[in-house]
Amino acid sequence: MNLAIVGATGLVGRTFIKIIEERNFPYEDLKLLASSRSAGKKVTVNDIEYMIEELNEHSFDDVDLALFSAGGEISKKFAPIAREHGATVVDNSSAWREDPTIGLVIPEINQGDASMNKIIANPNCSTIQSVLPLYALQKKYGLKQITYTTFQAVSGAGQRGVDDLRRTKNGEAPQYFPHNISKTAIPEIDVFLENGYTKEEMKMVNETRKILHQEDLAISATCVRVPVENSHGVSIQVTLEKDFTLEGVREAFQNQEGLVFVDDGPHHLYPTSELSNGVDDVFVGRLRKDLSRENSLLFYCTGDNIRKGAALNAVQIAEKLLKK
Repeated sequence: MNLAIVGATGLVGRTFIKIIEERNFPYEDLKLLASSRSAGKKVTVNDIEYMIEELNEHSFDDVDLALFSAGGEISKKFAPIAREHGATVVDNSSAWREDPTIGLVIPEINQGDASMNKIIANPNCSTIQSVLPLYALQKKYGLKQITYTTFQAVSGAGQRGVDDLRRTKNGEAPQYFPHNISKTAIPEIDVFLENGYTKEEMKMVNETRKILHQEDLAISATCVRVPVENSHGVSIQVTLEKDFTLEGVREAFQNQEGLVFVDDGPHHLYPTSELSNGVDDVFVGRLRKDLSRENSLLFYCTGDNIRKGAALNAVQIAEKLLKK
């Protein structure tokens, strides 16, 4: 199989390369594609040196699989071109996520949706880690209502976000975030919409419904950027259709592929960004009944937003396509 990575020099693109090395992802030929600014640079993958090529309309000749992480506009233009050349595209941008003809896939949940089209959308990073535990609950109890509060690391904004955190920690003025991210949480991710929610918040609402195939599910979200370099946290309140016990919920989480249950409060063991940073699994804990709402519970999860929240999820989709 011939593989192409689009956006190979970006934060997620570099992680694509790291993960295909770690997982011995099979390929015959590899193309590393980026903008003209990066063309000509050399990158070593599996002990072989490759030259970064400038992305253009002829980049996908003889490419079987293309992993995209170069932004929505690039994906809108070049993903259909790649498909026309016969390639299957797994796209990390938001360009195709709400297209009803294109699968929005978390492989542990709905890999079957990858067959809808030769373009496959990777969900938003905070959605991926949140929907994994929710899927475990949906299968056993059914879902009635969800409220999200996210605590999202600066790497979710790409290298610019990481640079701004480091810059402001050194006493410099912010250049990317609207406030000094080293000194405050910022309850604003992406642009504000007419309904008062941000685009990031509505991504979580719409993507959760699509992945879980439950279009009428009641969901609200508040997304907050926090001064953490990598690995998002999400607090989740959920109302279930069926009665539950905490023991039953623990069992559901422990049996769900991709989840690690960590919940021992007296010994200070629960999901943290440090715990999940650099790790493939999503961690879930702080499980308890919601005292304010009938048949509801609360829990907290963390996940590496660059690995499982982006590059790893895309590679896992590709791996399952190859097995099929």
